[in-house]
Amino acid sequence: MKVVGASIGSDVHTAGLITFLNLAKKEGYEVINLGGAVPVEKLVEVIEREDPDMVSISYRLGKEPLKKLLEEFFYLIDRKKLGNRKFIFGGTIETGEVARSFGRFHEVFDGRQEIEDIVMLLRGEKRKSQGSEIPPQTLWERVDYKKPYPLFRHHIGLPTIDETVREIEILSESGLLDIISLAPDQNAQQYFFEPEKMDPKQDGAGGAPIRSVEDFKKLYEATRRGNYPLVRCYAGTRNLLRMSKILKETINNAWAAIPIFWYSELDRRSERPLEEAIEENMEAIKWNAENGVPVEINDAHQWGLRFAHDALVVADTYIITYIAKKLGVKHYVQQYMLMTPHFLSPKYDIAKNLAMKEIVKSFEDESFKTYTMIRAGLLSMPADEHMAMGQLVSEMFYGAYLEPDIVHVVAYSEAIERAKSKEIMESVKMVKRALAIAREGLPDFEKDPLIKERKAHLKNEAMVIVEAVKNLGKEMGSEDPLLDPKVLGKAVRIGILDAMGLSGSGVAPGKIEIDFSEGKVDPVKDGEILSESERLRRFLYV
Repeated sequence: MKVVGASIGSDVHTAGLITFLNLAKKEGYEVINLGGAVPVEKLVEVIEREDPDMVSISYRLGKEPLKKLLEEFFYLIDRKKLGNRKFIFGGTIETGEVARSFGRFHEVFDGRQEIEDIVMLLRGEKRKSQGSEIPPQTLWERVDYKKPYPLFRHHIGLPTIDETVREIEILSESGLLDIISLAPDQNAQQYFFEPEKMDPKQDGAGGAPIRSVEDFKKLYEATRRGNYPLVRCYAGTRNLLRMSKILKETINNAWAAIPIFWYSELDRRSERPLEEAIEENMEAIKWNAENGVPVEINDAHQWGLRFAHDALVVADTYIITYIAKKLGVKHYVQQYMLMTPHFLSPKYDIAKNLAMKEIVKSFEDESFKTYTMIRAGLLSMPADEHMAMGQLVSEMFYGAYLEPDIVHVVAYSEAIERAKSKEIMESVKMVKRALAIAREGLPDFEKDPLIKERKAHLKNEAMVIVEAVKNLGKEMGSEDPLLDPKVLGKAVRIGILDAMGLSGSGVAPGKIEIDFSEGKVDPVKDGEILSESERLRRFLYV
């Protein structure tokens, strides 16, 4: 494809023009740069001679002069019948308004967009020239399509299906999200297959009241516009295998997010006994793997949300990644929920998540590809919207160091009320800007000796926990302890895997005390920080 660019009239500013044309060149376009102060007659002559697919026009000097220049330009274009190509405009907000008023520009860039938006436009136009207008519709292809930029994800589930559909249509048309996660209400998550057990008074609580296959199809259809985002959905808290089949058939589920230990009697999101839940969850993971659906085992942050100490979260990350690979998952998503628990400092948050990421990456080979997804912490989002904006941006800024493939944005309004398209789009724009700045160069956090030391410490301590689970399995006669629901269930019941927030669960002991005074989370007893060997020696079988 060929693109011609010029700053027209008396405008000699070419910084924006050069940026656009350089990006086009990197994307494989043939580029002709006419430079600044180009008369419109000359630009039209070049268009007639070179027959480009795209014309990029820049102007920053004022509304009225631009209006006259564009009137002359499009008069000549129409007279010579040269309008069968894409026209792109770049300028200020003021001149951008004039350009939009002509209704002739395919896209107007006015300084409010990021470099990523320009690159995606160029890639989209190239795909159209190759006969494919829709961006890739599998996770792995979409990640490759957008590199080096991450995919953006947000969830949505409003009190009615119709309202959810309307907001999804707006989000899809905006092109800001690559992934829309459907959030069913708790009735749907727990009793989709047993509607007679639903409490009508709870319809729409926490999500959309999805009640049928047709509802899923209707929500998916709402995404078939704009940038055609991928669609995924919460797995449900019961009948995960049956739900996995429906999600693949109705919404082409981008990936399945299924826990190992949770959605059971442990967290009381279903009544399933722990060991039965683990077995059923594994069956659902295996089915998705066998049917080409990527999988996220959304387990580690669940421990963090219950104030598990850092080493245990890292140990769980090892266990769940092992399980995913053993069950045949080919494309594996690992979520890193930042500031979870909320008293983690950025320094030690990075250390913990780097330890987790290194463990996950160590499992990679030709048959097991992993994807990094960062997310703002749920426990720490303030109820003041401006404070929440600050936190969202700051978390995503330092989280950029993890080099995410996917960014799970949590709208600034979530601690106040569930987000609609307005709040979601505003939040995505904030995060995109934070990541664009981070992309210019963050400090190398791993060279900080405290971060380096903490990361190594957590990896070592995590493996003590993993070995304890394996040893338990040997005592129980298990051939593969980390894949054995009975072993994993008992590891929770006796406290190898435990968290302070599970006290009173009736399943896990919940005996761990934690210290977080320095911005990291460690197990303690009588004010003394315990190594994992000491913790396990003191508390197991008691």
